[in-house]
Amino acid sequence: MLYTLYDWHQTALTPFRLAALAGQHMLANPILPFADTRMVRSAAAAFEMFERATRRYEKPEFGLDTTEINGKSVAVAEEIVSADSFCRLLHFKRDTKRKDPKVLVVAPMSGHYATLLRGTVAALLPGHDVYITDWLDAGQVPRLQGHFGLDDYVDHVIDYLRLVGPGANVVAVCQPSVPVMGAVSLMAAENDPCQPSTMTLMGGPIDTRINPTEVNKFATAHSLHWFESAVVTQVPYGYPGVGRNVYPGFLQLTGFMSMNMDTHFGAHMRMFQHLIQGDGDSADAHRTFYDEYMSVMDLTAEFYLETVDVVFQRHLLPKGEWVSRNRPIEPKAIEKTALLTIEGERDDISAVGQTKAAHELCTGLPKAKHAHYEQKDVGHYGIFNGRRWREEICPRVGDFIRANA
Repeated sequence: MLYTLYDWHQTALTPFRLAALAGQHMLANPILPFADTRMVRSAAAAFEMFERATRRYEKPEFGLDTTEINGKSVAVAEEIVSADSFCRLLHFKRDTKRKDPKVLVVAPMSGHYATLLRGTVAALLPGHDVYITDWLDAGQVPRLQGHFGLDDYVDHVIDYLRLVGPGANVVAVCQPSVPVMGAVSLMAAENDPCQPSTMTLMGGPIDTRINPTEVNKFATAHSLHWFESAVVTQVPYGYPGVGRNVYPGFLQLTGFMSMNMDTHFGAHMRMFQHLIQGDGDSADAHRTFYDEYMSVMDLTAEFYLETVDVVFQRHLLPKGEWVSRNRPIEPKAIEKTALLTIEGERDDISAVGQTKAAHELCTGLPKAKHAHYEQKDVGHYGIFNGRRWREEICPRVGDFIRANA
């Protein structure tokens, strides 16, 4: 019912959104008399802000057509290596004969699309052969395609590591740190020839009992039944996934925004002022960020609830009690895959210490294959995007991969 009400609300706003869009284009037309006056710019800015606030944001493109290697521009082609109902494995194929380390970037399935890691991939491309998991919107997947839970996530990571082949390196950003460690543990226990050479966990909730954040406290303050009744709803008619139980993207976005409402409100007020002042560059930067940030997808209810249960409420991985499809997850079995953990000093999603806890679980790994790095003055997003990621974190990841390849 909740999803249906949201749909009705969006439909009811459509005429007003289209009118605002028309008004914005009309007032921004340079042939209009007084178009460059403060009053007209203010009206055009108001129209744009309303249109953006009521828009449904589609999945963005990666748009990584080139990269720079040794000062030369190299073409990049995005190709689909594998695809099923819930995920695609993408390969950013560079037009070069270099044999750089293969890196599987495992994107989070936590509301945003994998394109949120565009900056992560862009920084890795010059020195690595990059693959990424491109998770699909559960609301677009017909119910006949079955379920997708945490165990399926673990199995997908194993399958993709085998597709990439021996000698691969895996990088997990945020939420997938837990299923990636689970997948690598299972591969190590079987002495799988495709177990990765390195595993980099970035801002992940390995043990959320350490320095619990507001997100962690919220997860433990409510029962699993509360989450199921409060945030899980069915996909309504009009979507391919009609009838599927999901944690809808619009609810996730509401949660994201409410965590830092003052920051987001301030950013939108600054954009409004930039539009009035005619500061197109600053307004474009805002549009670029929020076009990505506001683009969200539905998660299957079973994946969301199992993640809340296993990772945030019962802490099964750090307690050594996680079992996936009757397979015990034992990180102590990892003996060959070097481990690098990365945290942000100001991370309010996965606090300092939560990702580093992975080292205490990998008791079978030689000390020389353990490494940890804490980036000063960055929050969660800054671990994998932005200047600090490009200039300070990514080079360390590259050096670690090459040292342990």
